Amino acid sequence: MTSDSVSRRLWSLFEPLHAAVYFDPAARATFEAAGLRGYWRGYFASRAAPLGAVGAGPVTAAFFGFAPAMVARAVPDVWSRASPAAVLAARADGARAALAGLLADVPQSQVAEAAESLSAAARAVELPGRILAAANADLPWPDDPPGRLWHAATILREQRGDGHVAALLTAGVDGCESVVWRSALEGGALRATMQPARGWTDEQWQAAARRLTDRGYLTADGAATAAGRTAYAEVEAVTDRLAAGAWQRLGDDETRRCARLLAPLAACVWTVLPADNPIPLRPPAEASPAR
Repeated sequence: MTSDSVSRRLWSLFEPLHAAVYFDPAARATFEAAGLRGYWRGYFASRAAPLGAVGAGPVTAAFFGFAPAMVARAVPDVWSRASPAAVLAARADGARAALAGLLADVPQSQVAEAAESLSAAARAVELPGRILAAANADLPWPDDPPGRLWHAATILREQRGDGHVAALLTAGVDGCESVVWRSALEGGALRATMQPARGWTDEQWQAAARRLTDRGYLTADGAATAAGRTAYAEVEAVTDRLAAGAWQRLGDDETRRCARLLAPLAACVWTVLPADNPIPLRPPAEASPAR
């Protein structure tokens, strides 16, 4: 496989492990117990906590695809309910609880082996310019295999996400345009999930669609054009290349081994992930762009 396809394949395997903390009831309960009632408080606080008690501006910039107004409803209010340190502790406990339940039928030796392999990749990522990945990489590594597994998956997924933002900026699109564009690639089917999950109003969505239409990426009725698909494929290719370094340093044999170890674990986590999740991450059998 090419380095691009390797990068994308591994993303499809470690992303579910990270995402479990947003969807598994055991993980959600730890955020509630920490004082973060409501799904989005837990989401914004848990992803932003490695940055410290930052305001809405840095979170909007780092998360990119979320409407500023949606971010501002959660941040900085979340820090009055739970400090970043308390959120990080709740996040770690929630991740452990989620993976303990979801991977209960997997031999613990296999979980430990996967954790060590994925950790080696996470320690090899390039961090300059990757703000969320670097903030997570600065945190102490957990001692237990499930904790290490989740922490490694988080560093890798945030590093890929940071690179994806860079690719979108290079393509000259803003946050709302990126979500509208991504939705159009699947015939608009994602809009019902993506628009409310990212907080854009109908007016903002329609204005972004008009700008993409003016660039030749969408038709007048909002469908992706051939030029739009080609341009987005280049965004995905850049994203893949920016995330490929860790796997290149890990080496072909260890990367293949890591994929073999992760595949059954990711399959277990899919039992709790909604098929129409707004990441958007799709089950392995479904063909879709990587992000």
